[in-house]
Amino acid sequence: MKLVQFVQQFGVRGVGVVDGDEVVNLTATFAQYETTLSLALDAIQRNLNLTEMLTTLLPQCDTRISYEKLWGGEVGSDLHLLPPLDHRESARTFITGTGLTHTGSMESRDQMHAEELVQEESEQSQAASEPQTDSAKMFQMGIDGGKPAEGLRGTAPEWFYKGNGLCLRGHRAALDLPSFALDGGEEPEFVGCYVIGPDGMPYRIGFALGNEWSDHATEKINYLYLAPSKIRTCSVGPELVVGESFEDLNVQVKVSRQNETIYDSGPLKSGQQYMCHSLENCEDHHFKYPLHRQAGDVHLHFFGTSKLSYGNRDWKYQAGDLIEVSSDGFSRSLVNRVEETNPEAAKPVRVNVL
Repeated sequence: MKLVQFVQQFGVRGVGVVDGDEVVNLTATFAQYETTLSLALDAIQRNLNLTEMLTTLLPQCDTRISYEKLWGGEVGSDLHLLPPLDHRESARTFITGTGLTHTGSMESRDQMHAEELVQEESEQSQAASEPQTDSAKMFQMGIDGGKPAEGLRGTAPEWFYKGNGLCLRGHRAALDLPSFALDGGEEPEFVGCYVIGPDGMPYRIGFALGNEWSDHATEKINYLYLAPSKIRTCSVGPELVVGESFEDLNVQVKVSRQNETIYDSGPLKSGQQYMCHSLENCEDHHFKYPLHRQAGDVHLHFFGTSKLSYGNRDWKYQAGDLIEVSSDGFSRSLVNRVEETNPEAAKPVRVNVL
Protein backbone atom coordinates (compact mmCIF):
# COMPACT_ATOMS: atom_id res chain seq x y z
CA MET A 1 0.00 0.00 0.00
CA LYS A 2 1.04 3.58 -0.63
CA LEU A 3 0.28 6.34 1.87
CA VAL A 4 0.25 10.08 1.22
CA GLN A 5 -0.21 13.10 3.46
CA PHE A 6 -1.79 16.22 2.05
CA VAL A 7 -3.36 19.58 2.78
CA GLN A 8 -6.84 20.34 1.53
CA GLN A 9 -8.98 23.47 1.57
CA PHE A 10 -8.67 25.72 4.64
CA GLY A 11 -5.39 24.04 5.63
CA VAL A 12 -6.99 20.80 6.81
CA ARG A 13 -4.50 17.92 6.85
CA GLY A 14 -5.36 14.46 5.60
CA VAL A 15 -3.98 10.97 5.10
CA GLY A 16 -4.83 8.94 2.04
CA VAL A 17 -4.12 5.62 0.34
CA VAL A 18 -3.24 5.57 -3.35
CA ASP A 19 -5.68 3.54 -5.46
CA GLY A 20 -4.69 3.85 -9.09
CA ASP A 21 -5.50 7.36 -10.33
CA GLU A 22 -7.27 8.24 -7.09
CA VAL A 23 -6.44 8.67 -3.42
CA VAL A 24 -8.83 7.28 -0.84
CA ASN A 25 -9.26 9.99 1.80
CA LEU A 26 -8.92 8.11 5.06
CA THR A 27 -9.23 11.22 7.23
CA ALA A 28 -12.61 12.16 5.75
CA THR A 29 -14.10 9.06 7.39
CA PHE A 30 -11.76 8.66 10.37
CA ALA A 31 -10.99 12.16 11.61
CA GLN A 32 -8.63 10.86 14.29
CA TYR A 33 -6.15 9.91 11.57
CA GLU A 34 -5.08 13.38 10.56
CA THR A 35 -1.44 12.33 10.17
CA THR A 36 0.46 9.20 9.19
CA LEU A 37 2.02 9.28 12.66
CA SER A 38 -1.35 9.07 14.41
CA LEU A 39 -2.34 6.19 12.13
CA ALA A 40 0.91 4.32 12.82
CA LEU A 41 0.77 4.83 16.59
CA ASP A 42 -2.79 3.50 16.68
CA ALA A 43 -1.73 0.42 14.72
CA ILE A 44 1.05 -0.17 17.27
CA GLN A 45 -1.44 0.26 20.10
CA ARG A 46 -3.79 -2.27 18.48
CA ASN A 47 -0.89 -4.68 17.84
CA LEU A 48 -1.66 -4.70 14.10
CA ASN A 49 0.66 -4.15 11.18
CA LEU A 50 -0.31 -1.18 9.08
CA THR A 51 -1.48 -3.20 6.08
CA GLU A 52 -3.84 -5.26 8.25
CA MET A 53 -5.27 -2.15 9.83
CA LEU A 54 -5.78 -0.34 6.54
CA THR A 55 -7.46 -3.41 5.03
CA THR A 56 -10.18 -3.12 7.67
CA LEU A 57 -10.53 0.66 7.39
CA LEU A 58 -10.52 1.29 3.65
CA PRO A 59 -13.85 -0.45 2.81
CA GLN A 60 -15.55 2.09 5.09
CA CYS A 61 -14.12 5.10 3.21
CA ASP A 62 -16.06 6.61 0.31
CA THR A 63 -14.29 9.96 -0.26
CA ARG A 64 -11.76 10.05 -3.07
CA ILE A 65 -9.42 12.66 -4.55
CA SER A 66 -7.87 12.82 -8.00
CA TYR A 67 -4.26 11.79 -7.55
CA GLU A 68 -3.27 13.80 -10.60
CA LYS A 69 -4.64 17.00 -9.04
CA LEU A 70 -3.01 16.18 -5.72
CA TRP A 71 0.38 15.33 -7.24
CA GLY A 72 0.25 18.43 -9.45
CA GLY A 73 -0.79 20.80 -6.66
CA GLU A 74 1.70 23.51 -5.81
CA VAL A 75 2.69 24.09 -2.18
CA GLY A 76 0.38 26.69 -0.67
CA SER A 77 -2.56 25.81 -2.90
CA ASP A 78 -5.85 24.38 -1.62
CA LEU A 79 -4.75 20.85 -2.48
CA HIS A 80 -1.13 19.73 -2.27
CA LEU A 81 1.06 16.96 -0.94
CA LEU A 82 3.13 16.98 2.24
CA PRO A 83 6.02 14.69 3.17
CA PRO A 84 4.38 11.27 3.75
CA LEU A 85 5.59 11.10 7.37
CA ASP A 86 6.41 13.89 9.80
CA HIS A 87 5.78 15.15 13.33
CA ARG A 88 3.88 18.31 14.18
CA GLU A 89 6.75 19.22 16.53
CA SER A 90 9.64 19.75 14.11
CA ALA A 91 12.30 18.87 16.69
CA ARG A 92 10.81 15.39 17.01
CA THR A 93 11.57 14.46 13.39
CA PHE A 94 15.12 13.13 13.10
CA ILE A 95 16.60 13.23 9.60
CA THR A 96 19.75 11.14 9.25
CA GLY A 97 21.55 8.92 6.78
CA THR A 98 24.26 6.42 6.04
CA GLY A 99 26.81 7.08 3.32
CA LEU A 100 29.37 4.94 1.49
CA THR A 101 26.85 2.13 1.28
CA HIS A 102 26.83 1.70 -2.51
CA THR A 103 29.87 0.88 -4.66
CA GLY A 104 29.42 4.01 -6.74
CA SER A 105 29.21 6.19 -3.64
CA MET A 106 32.78 5.28 -2.70
CA GLU A 107 33.92 6.06 -6.25
CA SER A 108 32.13 9.43 -6.18
CA ARG A 109 33.62 10.32 -2.80
CA ASP A 110 37.12 9.33 -3.92
CA GLN A 111 36.70 11.43 -7.05
CA MET A 112 35.48 14.35 -4.96
CA HIS A 113 38.60 14.21 -2.80
CA ALA A 114 41.05 13.32 -5.57
CA GLU A 115 43.19 16.41 -4.88
CA GLU A 116 43.54 15.43 -1.23
CA LEU A 117 44.52 11.93 -2.32
CA VAL A 118 47.33 13.24 -4.55
CA GLN A 119 48.65 15.31 -1.65
CA GLU A 120 48.51 12.34 0.72
CA GLU A 121 50.33 10.10 -1.72
CA SER A 122 53.09 12.66 -2.09
CA GLU A 123 53.58 12.65 1.67
CA GLN A 124 53.46 8.93 2.31
CA SER A 125 53.75 5.73 0.34
CA GLN A 126 51.26 2.88 0.71
CA ALA A 127 50.94 -0.53 -0.87
CA ALA A 128 48.98 -0.27 -4.11
CA SER A 129 46.63 -3.01 -2.95
CA GLU A 130 45.57 -1.12 0.20
CA PRO A 131 42.65 1.35 0.28
CA GLN A 132 44.15 4.81 -0.24
CA THR A 133 41.54 7.11 1.30
CA ASP A 134 39.38 7.12 4.40
CA SER A 135 36.36 6.71 2.11
CA ALA A 136 37.83 3.58 0.52
CA LYS A 137 38.81 2.23 3.94
CA MET A 138 35.32 2.81 5.30
CA PHE A 139 33.76 1.14 2.28
CA GLN A 140 36.06 -1.86 2.67
CA MET A 141 35.02 -2.13 6.33
CA GLY A 142 31.45 -2.43 5.09
CA ILE A 143 32.41 -5.12 2.60
CA ASP A 144 34.16 -7.06 5.36
CA GLY A 145 31.58 -6.71 8.13
CA GLY A 146 28.49 -4.82 6.97
CA LYS A 147 26.27 -7.87 6.55
CA PRO A 148 26.67 -9.84 9.77
CA ALA A 149 25.13 -13.20 10.56
CA GLU A 150 21.78 -13.29 12.36
CA GLY A 151 22.12 -12.16 15.98
CA LEU A 152 25.52 -10.52 15.53
CA ARG A 153 26.37 -6.83 15.33
CA GLY A 154 28.21 -5.83 12.18
CA THR A 155 30.58 -3.02 11.34
CA ALA A 156 29.13 0.45 11.84
CA PRO A 157 28.45 2.34 8.59
CA GLU A 158 29.24 5.99 8.02
CA TRP A 159 26.43 7.96 9.70
CA PHE A 160 25.43 11.60 9.41
CA TYR A 161 22.88 13.98 10.89
CA LYS A 162 20.85 15.89 8.32
CA GLY A 163 18.59 17.98 10.56
CA ASN A 164 15.10 17.92 12.01
CA GLY A 165 11.63 18.63 10.67
CA LEU A 166 12.60 22.22 9.85
CA CYS A 167 14.79 20.81 7.07
CA LEU A 168 12.08 18.53 5.67
CA ARG A 169 10.36 19.33 2.38
CA GLY A 170 7.67 17.49 0.46
CA HIS A 171 6.83 17.06 -3.21
CA ARG A 172 6.96 20.35 -5.18
CA ALA A 173 8.39 22.28 -2.22
CA ALA A 174 11.56 24.33 -2.70
CA LEU A 175 15.01 23.05 -1.80
CA ASP A 176 17.06 25.86 -0.31
CA LEU A 177 20.26 27.20 -1.79
CA PRO A 178 21.35 29.39 1.15
CA SER A 179 23.59 32.41 0.61
CA PHE A 180 26.49 30.74 2.45
CA ALA A 181 26.38 27.58 0.29
CA LEU A 182 29.02 27.02 -2.37
CA ASP A 183 26.69 24.84 -4.45
CA GLY A 184 23.75 22.47 -4.25
CA GLY A 185 23.91 18.78 -4.93
CA GLU A 186 21.19 16.23 -5.66
CA GLU A 187 21.34 12.80 -4.01
CA PRO A 188 18.58 10.45 -5.23
CA GLU A 189 17.97 7.89 -2.50
CA PHE A 190 15.47 5.69 -0.73
CA VAL A 191 14.40 6.77 2.74
CA GLY A 192 13.45 4.48 5.60
CA CYS A 193 10.43 5.85 7.50
CA TYR A 194 10.21 4.96 11.19
CA VAL A 195 8.08 5.65 14.25
CA ILE A 196 9.12 4.96 17.83
CA GLY A 197 6.42 3.10 19.76
CA PRO A 198 5.30 3.82 23.34
CA ASP A 199 7.73 1.22 24.67
CA GLY A 200 10.72 2.73 22.86
CA MET A 201 10.68 0.10 20.11
CA PRO A 202 11.41 1.37 16.57
CA TYR A 203 8.88 0.43 13.88
CA ARG A 204 9.64 0.66 10.18
CA ILE A 205 6.51 1.82 8.36
CA GLY A 206 8.00 1.62 4.88
CA PHE A 207 10.16 3.45 2.36
CA ALA A 208 9.90 6.63 0.30
CA LEU A 209 11.84 8.39 -2.42
CA GLY A 210 14.16 11.13 -1.24
CA ASN A 211 16.51 13.84 -2.42
CA GLU A 212 19.25 14.22 0.20
CA TRP A 213 20.20 17.70 -0.99
CA SER A 214 23.76 18.58 0.07
CA ASP A 215 26.66 20.95 -0.64
CA HIS A 216 29.39 18.84 -2.23
CA ALA A 217 31.54 21.87 -3.07
CA THR A 218 31.87 22.58 0.65
CA GLU A 219 32.60 18.93 1.38
CA LYS A 220 35.32 18.84 -1.26
CA ILE A 221 37.36 21.49 0.59
CA ASN A 222 38.04 18.91 3.29
CA TYR A 223 36.20 15.71 4.15
CA LEU A 224 35.86 17.01 7.73
CA TYR A 225 33.40 19.51 6.26
CA LEU A 226 31.02 16.63 5.51
CA ALA A 227 28.92 17.40 8.61
CA PRO A 228 28.19 21.08 7.82
CA SER A 229 27.69 20.26 4.13
CA LYS A 230 24.74 18.08 5.16
CA ILE A 231 22.87 20.74 7.15
CA ARG A 232 20.53 21.62 4.30
CA THR A 233 16.92 21.06 3.37
CA CYS A 234 15.95 17.73 1.82
CA SER A 235 12.83 16.25 0.30
CA VAL A 236 10.90 13.03 0.92
CA GLY A 237 7.88 11.67 -0.92
CA PRO A 238 5.45 11.81 -2.49
CA GLU A 239 4.42 8.35 -1.21
CA LEU A 240 5.27 6.17 1.77
CA VAL A 241 5.33 2.64 0.36
CA VAL A 242 4.29 0.01 2.92
CA GLY A 243 5.44 -3.59 2.55
CA GLU A 244 8.01 -2.97 -0.19
CA SER A 245 11.11 -5.17 -0.29
CA PHE A 246 14.41 -3.29 0.00
CA GLU A 247 16.37 -5.89 -1.93
CA ASP A 248 16.47 -4.63 -5.53
CA LEU A 249 15.23 -1.14 -6.44
CA ASN A 250 15.99 1.41 -9.13
CA VAL A 251 16.18 5.19 -8.95
CA GLN A 252 16.91 7.98 -11.42
CA VAL A 253 17.26 11.74 -11.25
CA LYS A 254 16.90 14.44 -13.89
CA VAL A 255 17.69 18.14 -13.57
CA SER A 256 16.13 20.67 -15.90
CA ARG A 257 16.72 24.38 -16.39
CA GLN A 258 14.29 26.48 -18.38
CA ASN A 259 12.61 23.29 -19.68
CA GLU A 260 15.90 21.81 -20.90
CA THR A 261 17.45 18.71 -19.31
CA ILE A 262 20.95 19.53 -18.08
CA TYR A 263 21.59 16.30 -16.19
CA ASP A 264 20.25 12.76 -16.33
CA SER A 265 21.77 10.14 -14.04
CA GLY A 266 20.31 7.25 -15.98
CA PRO A 267 19.02 4.22 -14.04
CA LEU A 268 20.79 3.65 -10.72
CA LYS A 269 20.54 0.47 -8.69
CA SER A 270 19.78 0.53 -4.98
CA GLY A 271 18.71 -1.82 -2.21
CA GLN A 272 20.57 -4.40 -0.14
CA GLN A 273 21.76 -6.29 -3.21
CA TYR A 274 23.86 -3.30 -4.23
CA MET A 275 25.01 -2.20 -0.76
CA CYS A 276 27.91 -3.26 1.43
CA HIS A 277 25.72 -2.96 4.55
CA SER A 278 22.48 -4.80 5.17
CA LEU A 279 19.32 -2.88 6.00
CA GLU A 280 19.24 -4.49 9.44
CA ASN A 281 22.83 -3.45 10.15
CA CYS A 282 22.12 0.18 9.21
CA GLU A 283 19.02 0.17 11.40
CA ASP A 284 20.84 -1.45 14.33
CA HIS A 285 23.60 1.14 14.36
CA HIS A 286 21.10 4.00 14.16
CA PHE A 287 18.68 2.79 16.82
CA LYS A 288 21.30 1.45 19.25
CA TYR A 289 21.44 4.97 20.71
CA PRO A 290 18.81 5.63 23.43
CA LEU A 291 18.41 9.15 22.01
CA HIS A 292 16.96 7.55 18.87
CA ARG A 293 14.39 5.46 20.73
CA GLN A 294 12.23 8.11 22.36
CA ALA A 295 8.52 7.24 22.29
CA GLY A 296 6.52 9.06 19.63
CA ASP A 297 9.47 10.38 17.61
CA VAL A 298 9.73 10.12 13.82
CA HIS A 299 12.91 9.08 12.01
CA LEU A 300 13.62 9.53 8.30
CA HIS A 301 16.85 7.79 7.30
CA PHE A 302 18.54 8.13 3.90
CA PHE A 303 20.28 4.97 2.68
CA GLY A 304 22.70 6.44 0.16
CA THR A 305 23.12 6.64 -3.59
CA SER A 306 25.64 5.37 -6.10
CA LYS A 307 26.11 8.45 -8.27
CA LEU A 308 26.23 12.24 -8.01
CA SER A 309 26.33 14.84 -10.75
CA TYR A 310 28.97 16.78 -8.82
CA GLY A 311 32.46 16.20 -10.17
CA ASN A 312 31.13 15.50 -13.66
CA ARG A 313 29.49 18.82 -14.50
CA ASP A 314 30.62 22.31 -15.43
CA TRP A 315 27.59 24.08 -13.97
CA LYS A 316 26.27 24.95 -10.52
CA TYR A 317 22.72 24.82 -9.27
CA GLN A 318 20.76 28.03 -9.46
CA ALA A 319 17.32 29.27 -8.52
CA GLY A 320 14.57 27.80 -10.68
CA ASP A 321 16.29 24.49 -11.46
CA LEU A 322 13.86 21.58 -11.31
CA ILE A 323 14.95 18.22 -9.87
CA GLU A 324 12.92 15.04 -10.42
CA VAL A 325 13.71 11.80 -8.59
CA SER A 326 11.87 8.77 -9.97
CA SER A 327 11.68 5.02 -9.52
CA ASP A 328 9.68 2.93 -11.99
CA GLY A 329 7.18 0.69 -10.27
CA PHE A 330 7.86 2.16 -6.83
CA SER A 331 5.93 5.43 -6.62
CA ARG A 332 5.19 8.61 -8.49
CA SER A 333 8.20 10.85 -8.92
CA LEU A 334 9.40 13.44 -6.41
CA VAL A 335 9.76 16.91 -7.91
CA ASN A 336 11.39 19.94 -6.29
CA ARG A 337 12.66 23.30 -7.47
CA VAL A 338 15.75 25.12 -6.22
CA GLU A 339 15.31 28.44 -4.44
CA GLU A 340 17.89 30.92 -3.15
CA THR A 341 17.33 31.61 0.56
CA ASN A 342 18.83 33.07 3.73
CA PRO A 343 20.31 36.27 2.23
CA GLU A 344 20.93 37.60 5.75
CA ALA A 345 23.36 34.72 6.42
CA ALA A 346 25.75 36.03 3.76
CA LYS A 347 27.13 38.26 6.51
CA PRO A 348 28.47 36.98 9.87
CA VAL A 349 25.77 36.14 12.39
CA ARG A 350 26.49 38.01 15.61
CA VAL A 351 25.34 36.60 18.93
CA ASN A 352 23.86 38.97 21.49
CA VAL A 353 25.09 38.82 25.06
CA LEU A 354 22.53 38.94 27.88
